[in-house]
Amino acid sequence: MEQAYLELGRKLLAEGHEKGDRTGTGTLSLFGYQMRFDLQKGFPLLTTKRVPFGLIKSELLWFLKGDTNIRYLLQNNNHIWDEWAFDRYVKSEDYHGPDMTDFGHRSLIDPEFNLIYQEESKRFCEKILNDEGFALKHGDLGHIYGYQWRHWETKQGGFIDQIKEVIEAIKSTPDSRRLIVSAWNPEDVPSMALPPCHTMFQFYVHENKLSCQLYQRSGDVFLGVPFNIASYALLTHLIAHETGLEVGEFIHTLGDAHLYSNHIEQMQEQLSREIRSFPKLILNKEKKSVFDFEMEDILVEGYDPHPTIKAPIAV
Repeated sequence: MEQAYLELGRKLLAEGHEKGDRTGTGTLSLFGYQMRFDLQKGFPLLTTKRVPFGLIKSELLWFLKGDTNIRYLLQNNNHIWDEWAFDRYVKSEDYHGPDMTDFGHRSLIDPEFNLIYQEESKRFCEKILNDEGFALKHGDLGHIYGYQWRHWETKQGGFIDQIKEVIEAIKSTPDSRRLIVSAWNPEDVPSMALPPCHTMFQFYVHENKLSCQLYQRSGDVFLGVPFNIASYALLTHLIAHETGLEVGEFIHTLGDAHLYSNHIEQMQEQLSREIRSFPKLILNKEKKSVFDFEMEDILVEGYDPHPTIKAPIAV
């Protein structure tokens, strides 16, 4: 199954269109691509490089809690959203440190600036962890995934818990074609630190198996997509567990699938590696609801990947 992801990497290198992007980094891009993963054959945590499962677990649980503040992530040693929170902070009137204009791009090309950025970002994260008031003001990322999943605002001033509703619908009307959760709320997009990349997902029940299809408008194929594959596979397992179903397929549909120009060598290295067996996902069967799961309730067994391949994040 990992071959499906690697084929996307090969296709981008061979056929990707050179395109500019919001970050100024440059990409090789393809529009419209689909991968399928049979979850009965193993949990799709890539083996041609190490993908940190702890980060995937904590981010997904963060979404499921309806949380949008990075404090929970930092408490679980997860720094994958730091850059976006820090960006909002340095643009606020409360920031009085060194000039961080265009810090994402400058940190990639200026080693001295990168050191300054790392120190400022570290101080910011420490303050988020240790100062609850500061965290409330500067740790929040706006109405991103968790908010839309659990607290979608209605015109009448109420809220829709999309996750709770889709779980109930799977239980009561499994043949429904409306088993959908959307994170893309046009009204809220301008206020988000990062508009949703994985915008919508749909469930499908057949022969007592739960499948999930994700539509992702924008996919950073080297860094982000491996996380997205594992995250939505985990979500499918969790919801199948609560609804008393087996897992079926995870289908990953990408809009703009892109490889950043500074990830090309890393992808080539990954493509040179031999695929290993996917691990097995272990869930705590004592937990009945997806909302009851904590970090220690979700484990993988038999994960033996190749080493990590580091690459810069384009912010």
